[in-house]
Amino acid sequence: MVKALVARHPDDQILVIGAYLDQLEELGAALDMPIIQGSTKNAERQRLFDLLRTKQIPGLVVSKVANFSIDLPEASVAIQTSGTFGSRQEEAQRLGRVLRPKADGRTAHFYTVISRDTVDQEYAAHRQRFLAEQGYAYTIVDADDVLSG
Repeated sequence: MVKALVARHPDDQILVIGAYLDQLEELGAALDMPIIQGSTKNAERQRLFDLLRTKQIPGLVVSKVANFSIDLPEASVAIQTSGTFGSRQEEAQRLGRVLRPKADGRTAHFYTVISRDTVDQEYAAHRQRFLAEQGYAYTIVDADDVLSG
């Protein structure tokens, strides 16, 4: 699913965000994107951020360390693969990463990948209600629609 979403945005700067390091390792390998996690040294983080800013890499796979203190104003796509249960604050921070106005006027996209009939679906519904109350619009898209389109 994440690969299909990335493929929809070939010219965008992409952040794939998650909480589980083993999942992030797999995604980094599958997407051929570098990973930033808690153990990544600050100098390496800055080097990778600079590569993303200058479009030398298409995206980064980032852990929760990216919830705070990164400045990537031109990142226009975020794909959230896991969160901290129902954390509305975390989701709002992640959403804020990509919704900043872009210099060229591009539209930002924020995706949350959720497995149907899981407890994560309940947490996601909770976060969606909060975002709707804050004035954000969202669309629920089925995996089959993404994978077939």
